[in-house]
Amino acid sequence: MTSSRKLHIQAQTWRFLMSIGMALHKLAPPHPPKPSFSRTIPVAISPKKGDVRIQFYVPEDYAIRKQRKGKKFPIVVNFHGGGFTLGKATDDARWAAAVTEQAGAIVASVDYRLAPEYHFPTAVEDGVDAVLYVARHAEELWIDVDKIAISGFSAGGNMAFTVPLRLQEELDEALDDGKENEDKMVDTLPEEVQEEIASAHDERKSSVALLATKKPATTKKTEAGSSRPLSVYAAENTVAAGGNNEPLKGKTKADVKMIRQTRIAAIIAWYPSTDYTLSRDQRRDTNLRPDQELSAVFTELFDSSYLQPPTMDLANPYLSPSQAPGSMLSKLPNDIVLFTCEWDMLREEGQKFKDKLEAVGKRVYHRMVLGVPHGWDKAPNPLKVTPGVAEHYKDACRELRRVFGGTPEFERFDDKKRGSVWAR
Repeated sequence: MTSSRKLHIQAQTWRFLMSIGMALHKLAPPHPPKPSFSRTIPVAISPKKGDVRIQFYVPEDYAIRKQRKGKKFPIVVNFHGGGFTLGKATDDARWAAAVTEQAGAIVASVDYRLAPEYHFPTAVEDGVDAVLYVARHAEELWIDVDKIAISGFSAGGNMAFTVPLRLQEELDEALDDGKENEDKMVDTLPEEVQEEIASAHDERKSSVALLATKKPATTKKTEAGSSRPLSVYAAENTVAAGGNNEPLKGKTKADVKMIRQTRIAAIIAWYPSTDYTLSRDQRRDTNLRPDQELSAVFTELFDSSYLQPPTMDLANPYLSPSQAPGSMLSKLPNDIVLFTCEWDMLREEGQKFKDKLEAVGKRVYHRMVLGVPHGWDKAPNPLKVTPGVAEHYKDACRELRRVFGGTPEFERFDDKKRGSVWAR
């Protein structure tokens, strides 16, 4: 039997066993909700074509608010854990329940494609597709596109950082595509419009925040005196002048516009892996309770499945976000909530990543949960939920409400009662 075939059999076996563990986990009262609805979307970012399923959980008043055209909902795009090899979108149903009930937000939990069938960077690319899907269908889903957050657990916590970084690459490409298109048609436009377009591009390049706003950077007055975005004026004049209106690099104009306007408001990362340049032995040496760490059976399966080919660059920022340069990290959302576990081989790298994020000006709310191992909130106990989980989920939701505009000020929590160390 080939090593590749053996790896696939191991992954399938552990997926089955993990499904049993998650079934037991969900038996503990109160029972977590089932998804409200789901969508299956074709992937576009990854060269490995296929589909990704997104499970949606919605607040109780979702249907009536949508029907009455009331206030739109924030959304949290969530990525489950499992070493990029195991797990399902429904594993985080308890977290979804907390977010819908306490933060008043929709949760879109993503069944990204797993290794070894789909190794790095497929999961990250699927995550970008999921974010772009909810942004593209914001009106249909009744989502406020200015209030998109990302959350994730373990490997999904890694994706909570790497997906926004990869999304930024799409934004940069969209900017380049737009610039290339306008350069081609510049000679067909009036001179004053050419100058305004050049000025708008300078502003966009210097500030990603400017791109996130819905107000156009510059406008042109029509004869009737109303202001219109230059992009609309330029597109119409390109058609009139016989210009090329074909999509650039496979993206339609609507895609480019949507990518430019997609902004991540916050990240909630639970015990994430952030630095694959460290060997597993180096990581284990940092664990305060080696008897509580994840078995080598799992970590070897995860790494052999996802980290392919073996010669890949482990410092790739879409794999190891802590290795990303400051110029990339500076484009992450300003508000980041990071939970680490005291008895976890990933604790130290998470804390170091926190320092690096703060060095580029991010507001990082870091909490180390005391006396717990990696994945402590997913214990397969059918009798009761692990103590402290509901309280920590509640605290994370309080931060989401603040970011989404529901709580104006940061509230300091009772750390001793929660059993954690909380730092701003």
